[in-house]
Amino acid sequence: MAYRPGSGISKAFHHMWELCSRKPMAERVDMSGRKVIVTGGTPGSIGYQVARTLAAWGADVAVTCPRDSATARETLLRDLRDAGQRPNGIEAHRLDLADAGSVADFAAWYRETFGGRLDVLINNAGILRDVLWRWRERRVSADGFEIHWRTNYLGTFHLTRLLLSMLLESGRRSGDARVVNVSSHQHDKGSNDRFFAPSDRLDSWTAYGQSKLALIHHALELQRRYASDGNLRTAAVHPGSAYSNMTFGWQDEPRWLRRTKRLVTPLAPLILLTPEQAAQTTIHCATDPHLEGGHYHERCAKAEPIPDARDEAASRRLWEESDRWVRSLGQE
Repeated sequence: MAYRPGSGISKAFHHMWELCSRKPMAERVDMSGRKVIVTGGTPGSIGYQVARTLAAWGADVAVTCPRDSATARETLLRDLRDAGQRPNGIEAHRLDLADAGSVADFAAWYRETFGGRLDVLINNAGILRDVLWRWRERRVSADGFEIHWRTNYLGTFHLTRLLLSMLLESGRRSGDARVVNVSSHQHDKGSNDRFFAPSDRLDSWTAYGQSKLALIHHALELQRRYASDGNLRTAAVHPGSAYSNMTFGWQDEPRWLRRTKRLVTPLAPLILLTPEQAAQTTIHCATDPHLEGGHYHERCAKAEPIPDARDEAASRRLWEESDRWVRSLGQE
């Protein structure tokens, strides 16, 4: 599929086509024995549906949640049992991608719990704040980064870096290790220039798009660096516009919006994908035995990101600057 200019009208037409056309479904693959991490597995999310499917297909799955991971694990186990499935190893652990200590703690927990083996890392967790443009000042993390950038990109880069040796070791042994980054069509709000001369005046939607463009660069650069060394295949995906707890779980929402949401929620399937439908492209990229690594995907097929995402020099420079930041944390 060719790249679509990022105008609101073209996006609206594409969304309606996506909604009204046949919803692609990932073909079932036997995942027995595969060890998988799905970040952002809170019930009601796209990540939860990804984890649920992969566990049903036989994988051992670790999910992450920013707060109550025990609830996510028990809900996932109950859902699988209710569907007549016999889940294998399912675990959950807290992960705050904006907190370097939390990222390191999760990586250490995973290594101990799953014996140091990792076949598939699905970087699904992310945030979208201030969708109504109500903030009057820039929101930053505890260590001073714009909050979308810190959570969606830097935290993901850090986590992947800490888990990379396990992925490469598994890839050398099995011949197939994978990293799937959940991006968004909103990456077209991003620009390579802003990576290296960032503006303090980005609105939250532009900041979100910037972080999602960075995730595409990250996936493609991983492929270039490690495909041959560790049989690593990577993908960045646009899952589709879905009614999930991220898109509608807004913080600090006014009372009128809470009331409106209660009224429109029953109509959501008419205008948005369900989390299960939106999970399919991620599942496809995590499981398809014929996947060609190093591409952007939507609707379970290769697609074209914006031209900036294909700039290898920008990918390399962004990687190197991000890697210096990780090394400055002293957690290697």
